[in-house]
Order: sequence, then C-alpha cells, then structure tokens
Amino acid sequence: MNAARVNVYRDLVFNNVSQLLSGTFPVLIRIIGEQRWSLLVRGFLRDWRAQTPKFGEIAETFLDYLATQPQVLREGQWPGFLLELAHYEWVEMILQQSDAQALPPTDPALLLERPLLISALAWPLAYVWPVHELDPNHHPATPPAQPTLLLVRRTADWSVKFSELSPLAWRLLQRISEFAPLTGREQLQGLAQEAGQPASKSFVDNGLVLLRQMHEDQVIGIA
Repeated sequence: MNAARVNVYRDLVFNNVSQLLSGTFPVLIRIIGEQRWSLLVRGFLRDWRAQTPKFGEIAETFLDYLATQPQVLREGQWPGFLLELAHYEWVEMILQQSDAQALPPTDPALLLERPLLISALAWPLAYVWPVHELDPNHHPATPPAQPTLLLVRRTADWSVKFSELSPLAWRLLQRISEFAPLTGREQLQGLAQEAGQPASKSFVDNGLVLLRQMHEDQVIGIA
C-alpha cells in the first residue's frame, strides 16, 4: 500500500473514531477545543489497543485510555477535571444504552421493615470537581473544598436525570449497596451512628421521607 493510500486510510479512521466519540463527550470537546480533542483521539489511536469491535464500547475504552495518564496527557497543560468530566459524560451514554430493567413496583410501607436495593439504572457518584457545572464559560483551575455528590438515573421515558445528593443521602445509597441484608430501619440507624447522631425517631422519620422519595423515583426498591 503506497503512502497516499495509507494517509487516506489513517484520516478516515481518525475521522470515524473522532465523530463516534464526540457524541459522548460534547462538553469536554467544547471546553478543550477541537485542536486538543484531535490530539487526544490521535494519541488514543496510536497508543491504545482496543479489545472490542463494538462501536458502543469504544467510548468506555477511550475512558480507560485517559485513566492511564497516557503520554499525550503528560505533555502540555490539560484541565485537572478532564478525566472526571469524561466519566460523567460517559455515564449518561451508558445509562441511555443500558439493557437493565427498572425495579418492579413494591409497597413503600415496607421500606423500614425490609432490606433495600438500588436500581441498576441509578448510579450514585462522587467527584472531586463539580462536573455537572462545567462548561466553556465555567471551568475552574482548582477544585472546591467539598466533593460533588451526584445521583444519575434513567427514568421511565429513557431520559437521564442528574441531581445533587447531600452527604447523608449519598452515604445512605452506599450503605444499601455495602450492607444489603439490613432493613431500611437498620440502614438509617447505622447512618445515624456513622454521622455521630442518635438514631432518634426524628432521624428515622426524616430518613424515611428520603427513602420514600427515592422509592417513588425508582432509585431504590424492596428486596
């Protein structure tokens, strides 16, 4: 194959992969610009040996590549939030394409008495950077003092919703995953202990309000 054909083929592959990835990472591209985006894609094609032929998995492979801190990221100045923003945008795509099923309807009256589970279509996430606020006009050079805690979920109409979580709400969802056999009441009592608060009736009642809202939003269900 002569050099001209090689160049045509290389440009074709680059354009196809760049176009494919750009649909997943639009905010990142707008912040860093087309020129630096091209550097990332060319570095990815040069250095990474993708194991999947599936187009839908290339974005995840690209994210894995960025996480290795490749040579292209070690050269020049890149935003400190680059990897977290890429992950945040990837989550939206992966939930939109997920084959996971929504939780079946359950009785909210049992939220305190039975073990709970988290929907496969609801992801509690923690970031150093405020990824949900980043755009070309707002991209700080340093992260805030407090982490960004988010819930990302797919609704019944297949739209993806993002909402901020309080530290207690985020930890409650973590506990439901970590301590699956515990009932809702036991989860709230354990949460109170972790927070250094008494597991009073008031604390449990307030926690139940949160559990009911999460149940209504199909974030959690009853095992």
